[in-house]
Amino acid sequence: MKPALVIVGLGNPGDQYKRTRHNAGFMAIDKLSDEFGEGEWEDKQKFQSYIQEARVGVVPVLLVKPKTYMNLSGDAVRKIVDFFKLDVANQILICVDDIDLPLAELRMRKSGGPGTHNGMKSLVDTFGEGFPRLRIGLGTPPTGGDLSGWVLSAMKKEEEKALQESFDTLSGLVSDFVLGSS
Repeated sequence: MKPALVIVGLGNPGDQYKRTRHNAGFMAIDKLSDEFGEGEWEDKQKFQSYIQEARVGVVPVLLVKPKTYMNLSGDAVRKIVDFFKLDVANQILICVDDIDLPLAELRMRKSGGPGTHNGMKSLVDTFGEGFPRLRIGLGTPPTGGDLSGWVLSAMKKEEEKALQESFDTLSGLVSDFVLGSS
């Protein structure tokens, strides 16, 4: 299947990162998999990613969780974009955690800079700023703390609960994006 859209969740591979704030993109993709996924996740070495075919309405979609670490996300996404000959401005959607949004706020953007996010820096270095992203709010990190340590630490139960509750609207946001309603 050639996907009309590739939805990529940013995160770090491995169980030690599974519940960390920086893996909110993977969590979003898992929710989309529950809603739209068809079949099982596949480990695709040629894409350096786990992939799953999905369908949003009648639109064929590929869900992706890169196996590269966050700061090399552009490498995995580049392999998929090149293989399927995708237009990054219209055929990819990146799900990414964002410390500049309140906890559990979801916001679509058509383009923009990477901010302090290393995964987004990798993607912007690879493709430029002109690709859509779904930003997932983590809230503000503690003042004076180490940012990388905070995003790589496990969420508190109440943070994880708030994020999962916000994901109840995720399938609607993605459907609107895919089907052109937004």
